[in-house]
Formats: sequence, structure tokens, C-alpha cells
Amino acid sequence: MASSPQAKTEILQAISFLKDFDDELEGVVDVYAPNPYFRMSLHLIRSHLEAKTVTPTSLIGAAGVPYATAARRVKEMIAAGLVEQRPRTRTGKTFSIHPSEKLLDSWMQLTGRLKRLAQKNFEIGERRAEASDYYFGSSYMSARSIPPLQVLPEPLKLSGGVRVLVHGDPTFMVMEALKRQFEHALGAQIHQRAFSIDRLREEIQRNAERKSSRYDIIAVDLPWIGELVEKGILMPLDQALDPERLDPADFHTAGWKATHWGGRAYGVPAQTTPELLFYRKDLFAEAGLEPPTTTGELLDAARQLHDPAHGRYGIAWNAARGTALGHTFLMTLADFGQPVLDLARVAGGFDTDHLDRAPYRARIDTEAGLAAADYLMALLEYSPPYILSMSWYERVRPYAAGQIAMAYGYTLLAPYFELDPASPAHGQTGYVPHPYGPGGSPIAPVGGYAMAIPANIAPERIAAAADALIMFTSPEAQKLYIQNGSRTNPRYSVSADPEVRRSSPIFEAVDGMSWRDELQFWPRPPVPEISDIIRICGEELHDMLRGLITPREALRKAQARADSIIKDNSD
Repeated sequence: MASSPQAKTEILQAISFLKDFDDELEGVVDVYAPNPYFRMSLHLIRSHLEAKTVTPTSLIGAAGVPYATAARRVKEMIAAGLVEQRPRTRTGKTFSIHPSEKLLDSWMQLTGRLKRLAQKNFEIGERRAEASDYYFGSSYMSARSIPPLQVLPEPLKLSGGVRVLVHGDPTFMVMEALKRQFEHALGAQIHQRAFSIDRLREEIQRNAERKSSRYDIIAVDLPWIGELVEKGILMPLDQALDPERLDPADFHTAGWKATHWGGRAYGVPAQTTPELLFYRKDLFAEAGLEPPTTTGELLDAARQLHDPAHGRYGIAWNAARGTALGHTFLMTLADFGQPVLDLARVAGGFDTDHLDRAPYRARIDTEAGLAAADYLMALLEYSPPYILSMSWYERVRPYAAGQIAMAYGYTLLAPYFELDPASPAHGQTGYVPHPYGPGGSPIAPVGGYAMAIPANIAPERIAAAADALIMFTSPEAQKLYIQNGSRTNPRYSVSADPEVRRSSPIFEAVDGMSWRDELQFWPRPPVPEISDIIRICGEELHDMLRGLITPREALRKAQARADSIIKDNSD
């Protein structure tokens, strides 16, 4: 599939129209001669969009001319660079046939012209055309449009197919739904396993103990990079492929830097999903409120929009014990201008480039830490009664149901309301960076996953795994994920694509945050101890939220526990 279901339907309708028109001409004009180039091109493009294999025989059969004539025309199309052949067997005696990028680009230009010709000659008004947004694939015509996914020149040679381990979130589930399209493009089967975040980390470490990796590619939560590299679990990216093949400059800076440890990349951003504040634009407008930019403004808005008597609450956030609340605290600490480690301040944030060799200590029991803890205590008053068990998905589901006026949430969760026309938040959600407190500035803490190659992968599988990794993270693939429901994107080029921008206001908003240097990953520095630090903060602050200990006590206990797990790294 080269686009969203709607766009795919429209492109296929254009193909059907041209084929039907060609058939009509043949029936009207007695001396009409079919154009084999045209008919075979339509057949190739339709099959490519539908992920169907085209053989030389089936392509010749679509030409509408005698076999020998059609065979010569196929050879001419190959010589002209319009058609590509890919071996189907090890002997190379049989081939599948695919449209080249040159042919696809020509088709994009043609389908774009179809709309303009129809408007010009049949007096279809611009207003009517825009209202229906019926463009016969013209979204691909823009110079910035990303073309459809291309098939590899040769199928991957991987025994048993490509084996992938991922997180069970909406973006990776879109990948699973598109498995047939990727299998067609790679020429190999794909076997994907998905786990929750904690089980994923366990499986990655369990897999590292095997003599040979069970997986060719694994998804890694960005804060885990340092730990997994130090344990020898990840292969350096430059050991598997030339990083220039990925176009590193195209990735959002924060997402690309987050895949590095010790100056080397160990993965490719598959999701760059900042945590933002989602807010109901309609409710804010009714109350005469502006989107909050500070923590004080957020608390004021939450107070005004909090209406428990009518089943509506001011704010939702991660407050469940352990990992969920720990993430919230680290990001809230960043809102008050401080990382959880004693990182050196640099232009635009804090230095994370030397974590592999510079000494560091936890900074939890500080004045900024107390301000962050007090802020979380204040949020309780305007939160739903079940807030202390609310985690990743639970904070967005009630927002999508219209029960919450604001919610902190990763962009990957936006499909819960953006793709549900029945949701009160559908089309009524605004996106802004985290409101900041004293000492802070606007920030959108970066989350998401990188796709990496395990260090213990069998050597003969590395090259094919690298090719699959490049395809899974390519602009063409990222656009495909978005068109099928994902709301994460790690690349500037994809954000600039006209069809992507039409799909959601998230992409333009996040792109702007990246250019303003608001996307940052220092709130969760990827040191080996970060997962334990997050868990510790989530446990101690949960006792605080329950009223069992004071904020100062919670910070003191968390600080002591964090100090005990950070090794003496002052040498």
C-alpha cells in the first residue's frame, strides 16, 4: 500500500478511470490500436499499490497486444528504466516485475494533471474540488511529496524471514498491519513479536544471553541505550551499515542524538514521540482561556475546567506507582529547569554527549525537585479520582471520551481521539509543549523507540537485517505508518510532506518545536541506571501522593536510593 486507505482508493480510481476510458476508445474507434506501454504501466502500478506480485507472463497478458509484441515492449521498458526485475529464486531464472521510481514519479505527475484537466474542461469549481478533497493522488505531485515504498532490487536472503521484536504500541501495531506490504517490498517474510514496555526490556536482556539472537531487529526505548550498550547487547550501527544511507540530517536532532552512546549510534529512530500537553480547544474557547504556557496557568485552567459533578476533570497524567509516575516526575523536574542528573548546562539544554565517561550523580532532593513534587500534589486536586492508578493509555482514553479537559500524553497516543470521529476531542485538540515553572522554559520531552541490531546476531544475517532496518525507518515507510494511523515521526522530510500535514496538526506542531529546540531528551538521560532511577522516583512519590509521606521525605528517600545504585564513577 502506498498511501492511506482513502488516498489508495483515489489513486486506484484514477487507474480504473484511465483503463475504462482506454476500453471505451477501443469500442468506439474501429481502427483503434491499444497502447501496450500504457496498459502495462497501469497494471504494474495497480499491482504495486495492492502488494501483488507481477510476473513477466501476467504483465504481457495486460498489454492487450500479441505476445511477441508485448514481450518486446517489456524489454524496451526495462531498457528505458521504467521497469525493474527482481529474482524470485536462488537460481535467478525467474523474476518478478516492479515499477521503477521513474515510472512512479511519471504517474504522480499524470494523476496530478488529471484533476486540473477535469477542473478546466468540465468546469469543476475549485471550491467544490477542495471541499471533497478528491485529488486522484495529486498529494504525491508536490516537490516535497515522498514517493511510495519501493521494492528492493533483490529479495532479502534471510533464512526464516525477518525476525523483529517491538513494543506493543499503536505505531508498531501499524507496522504489523502493513506486514504484507513490507514483505512484498523486502521479498521476505516478517515475524514480529510485541511486548509491553517492561516485558520488552526483559526479553531484550534474555535474548542477549542466547548464543545467537532470536531477532534480527529489536525496538529499544531511548532511555535504555546506555544500559544496553554497556552490557554489550547492541551492535554499533556503523558496524552493520554505512550511516549515510540513513540520511542522518533528516532525523529530528533530539531523536537522532538519543540513539548515541560514547559518540556512536546504536539504533535508528523509529518513533520520535514527544510528550505534550493535549487540551480541548472548544472547552478553552468557551471558558475564554488561552493555552497554558506556565505551570501556574495550567493549574488555573484545570481549576476552571474541573467539574466532577458533571463527570469532567481538569487534568490527566501518569500517576501509577513505579515506572509511570517516575517518568512524570523526571519530565516535571525538567519543566522546572533541572535534569535528574548533575549534567553540565550547554546552549539549548544540558550536555548528554559524554555520559559514557563523565561522572554523574542523581539530583532529586533539590529545590527544583521540591517545586516539581509540590506541583504534582497540586495537580491531584483537579485530577480524576482514579489518578493514582493512571498510566500510559489510561490517561488518554478518558480524554478521548470527553471526561478530561487536558492530558499530558505522547503523540503516539493521539490516534485514540484523532481517528475516532465519535470522540469529543476529535478535531478539538490543541498541542503545546509542557508548561514550565520557575527556572524552566518550554520543553517537549522526547520519548519513543529506536530500531537496533542485537550484538549477538548471526554474522550471515547482518547485511540483510541492515537492509530491512533501513527500509523500516525510511521516509517512505514513516509516511506509510502515518497514513495508516501512526502519530509519530522522526524525520523532517516526512513532516514536510503535504499529505502528512493534512493528516494531523501534530506534525506541523512537533516540527516547529524541533526547530525551536524544544524537543529534548535530557529529561531522561540514557545512563545505565536510568530505569532504576525512574522506578525509584515512581515508588517514593506515589507514597507522597497517597499522603503517607511529605514531599521532602519522598525526595530524600528517592535521593538516597538513587545514590546507592549509581556506582562510583568519579574515576
